[in-house]
Amino acid sequence: MRIKPGVAKNRRLKRILKQVKGYRGARRRRIKLAKEAIIRAGAQAYIGRRLRKRQLKSLWITRLNAASRQRGLRYSLFINGLKKAGVTVDRKQLASIAYHDEAAFDRFVEMAKAAL
Repeated sequence: MRIKPGVAKNRRLKRILKQVKGYRGARRRRIKLAKEAIIRAGAQAYIGRRLRKRQLKSLWITRLNAASRQRGLRYSLFINGLKKAGVTVDRKQLASIAYHDEAAFDRFVEMAKAAL
């Protein structure tokens, strides 16, 4: 006797249609297009997660460059000076310090200048 995949198939299709909620046009209604849209969206999300890390690092470097130039030191010299001084604070923390606590950042700049 043949058994049709009724409940299982409906469940699978519902899951697909739930994932494409908010999409426009046929990609929201037609199963084949919805599957393709899900695959493509997943690939773009994967790429985006890696791009976000690059973009944030670029933002931190831009902020550090601006803050260090205000204090008379280029970014590359600032980072080089910190490495020579043995300071192991990453760019994210340095950018946060430059943005929120200028006095502490001034001390970092002085350490970098002294090490050069």
